Amino acid sequence: MKKYILIFVLSFVVISCKSNKSETVAKSKLVEVFRASNKNYPNISVHRGGKDIFNYPENCLETIQYINDSISAIFEIDIAQTKDDKLVLMHDNSINRTTTGSGLVRKMTYKELSKFNLIDDFGNVTSYKIPLFKDVLKWCKTNNVILTVDIKRSVKQIDVIKAIKEANAQDICVLITYDVAQAKSAFKNAPELLLSVSARNNDEFDRLLQSKIPTENMLAFTGTRLSPQSLYKRLHQNDIVCMLGTLGNLDRQAKARGDQLYETWKANGIDIIATDRPFEAYKAIN
Repeated sequence: MKKYILIFVLSFVVISCKSNKSETVAKSKLVEVFRASNKNYPNISVHRGGKDIFNYPENCLETIQYINDSISAIFEIDIAQTKDDKLVLMHDNSINRTTTGSGLVRKMTYKELSKFNLIDDFGNVTSYKIPLFKDVLKWCKTNNVILTVDIKRSVKQIDVIKAIKEANAQDICVLITYDVAQAKSAFKNAPELLLSVSARNNDEFDRLLQSKIPTENMLAFTGTRLSPQSLYKRLHQNDIVCMLGTLGNLDRQAKARGDQLYETWKANGIDIIATDRPFEAYKAIN
């Protein structure tokens, strides 16, 4: 009998320790900053670290530095992985479009990639190189620049989370997820991180609520089309920040019809505008 009591007590202690451990996870500072009730955060997200800028390529550290000198923004970057398991900034599977070289990232070592230069969106060859993720993390951490990290399909989420933790960069990184399964995996492996979650409609938001991920860990990406204002209101009622992707069609609308559209979208309930036109959008809503 005493033996069973001892086992019960030990089991209770173990469960209690696990419970206390989960409750005492130190959350990223961004969890507190990016709340709908708190407007003191950047309201522009720069797509691919900056696009369509003369002599400044996408997913390039120097482009992030250039834009950051002019406006307050967060920077969406894309993470790919080399043959020798180095994490780099690159949107495409191949380097053909954005560099002077050719080939698949996953079939080349970082040393091989370093031979090539980045090309801007106008075809101009620059002196800039494909950056290592760890170098971008280091600079952004030093300069308090916030990143939203988009993980390419060929890259394991856990590898990116590991790199963020090794750099102690949890306070400047938002992890992008595209569905509930990715969000649950990210929260399981990094419960301290703020997650960009897909909430384009009420059904998607309902699935997120059912996932048991705390709403404080959510930043809602509401898609690249306008949603009903009722969705933004519901997200705000849960203190969740709303991000609209104007990149693409909506950016083209603003360019053709006037940048005041960014202000209109913000007035309708959008907190952050993810755009390929960061300077124009920033000027319009600030």
